[in-house]
Amino acid sequence: MKTGTNHRFTITGMGVLLAVALSFMIAPLSAAELESSIARGGQLYDKWYAVIDTDAPKASHPAYPADKKYAKKAKSNWRCKECHGWDYRGVDGAYASGKHNTGIKGINGMAGADTNAIINVLQDQTHDYAGKMDAADFTDLANFVSRGQENMDQYIDRASKSSKGNAVKGEVYFNTLCAQCHGKNGDQPKDMKKTLGKQMSNPWEVMHKILNGQPDEQMPSLRALDRQITIDILAHLATLPKKK
Repeated sequence: MKTGTNHRFTITGMGVLLAVALSFMIAPLSAAELESSIARGGQLYDKWYAVIDTDAPKASHPAYPADKKYAKKAKSNWRCKECHGWDYRGVDGAYASGKHNTGIKGINGMAGADTNAIINVLQDQTHDYAGKMDAADFTDLANFVSRGQENMDQYIDRASKSSKGNAVKGEVYFNTLCAQCHGKNGDQPKDMKKTLGKQMSNPWEVMHKILNGQPDEQMPSLRALDRQITIDILAHLATLPKKK
């Protein structure tokens, strides 16, 4: 009996050690999957209906103020960014004034929140996304809201809209990572309405798209790279031509 008992404890101990070892092996894959989920969530925040390849709702979003500029443009007012901003601060950020101002708060208060709580908010009567996305979409969007937001004031000077990066280094990154699609002058592809230099009038949007990618396009997400690379690229973009 004593021998059998010791044997059982030995097997149990080996099982614990194996489980611990496997947890270290699995952790990097889980982290990679999380980064991928966050990046896709960032695209959903940008234009969710393009990401899931569906039509935008025909009726305006119920929470969008009726007296604001995009009240009759459902394709615009159903985008999360339209109310909450590219800097995620809503009325307290870049959308405090101007044509995109709605008076609605940002999502920054939900940073670090439980993802299930965020999903419940997305599906409530105010946000009204229930039935418009599937479970994986809600998970990705919630992961972005909880763990993917950036404090952009660390990287972009709010008053001047200037990146705090190094434009010389940014040119190297841009020419090797981005120029194949955007051209060295940042004026490609041909159907891009504004040059990248012109788009730097809204550096928060550009940073969001660099980190998460462009919905329904092949543009990669640079989220897995050091943030210094992103802000260096932003600094270089500000030096590019404003016109094609």
